Amino acid sequence: MKNQQTKKLSVAGILCAVAVVGSLFSVPVFGSKCAPIQHMVNILCAVTLGPWYGVAVAFAASLIRNLLGLGSLMAFPGSMVGALFCGVAYWRTKNIPATLAAEVFGTAVLGGLCAYPVAIFLMGMNAADIAFYAYVVPFLISTAGGALLSAILLGALQKAGLLKTFQLMTE
Repeated sequence: MKNQQTKKLSVAGILCAVAVVGSLFSVPVFGSKCAPIQHMVNILCAVTLGPWYGVAVAFAASLIRNLLGLGSLMAFPGSMVGALFCGVAYWRTKNIPATLAAEVFGTAVLGGLCAYPVAIFLMGMNAADIAFYAYVVPFLISTAGGALLSAILLGALQKAGLLKTFQLMTE
């Protein structure tokens, strides 16, 4: 049991590092830095570690990115809500396309809506300065790119027979 927890924690740490380093490749869209690697990591966590590890990795990566000046406070609602949704989707269905769709919906729609009050209350933005949908579009662009990257990566891992091995290793 302890050995499995150590494996899961190690994989989570590696995926967190990938998300932080991957944020160096971000694209600014409106008031948000779109980091598609974070969303790819969310999906990889969902498929290999489960929803709670996914949320923890998303939180840790967002925190580290903010401490290093590589992200904004918008990283928290977008990545964590998306990680939770895609983690639960994979946990319940074991269906990768459903997991990809859940990441996109959770991050773009729900994470984007959660970002609005964060911008107003924590970042001191005036509600008149930002539209209600100001974060949905950038989050959608970012998460769609990350979902596409993870679909390619997961497809390659499945074709090579490594995805099942990786999942068994972290169970």
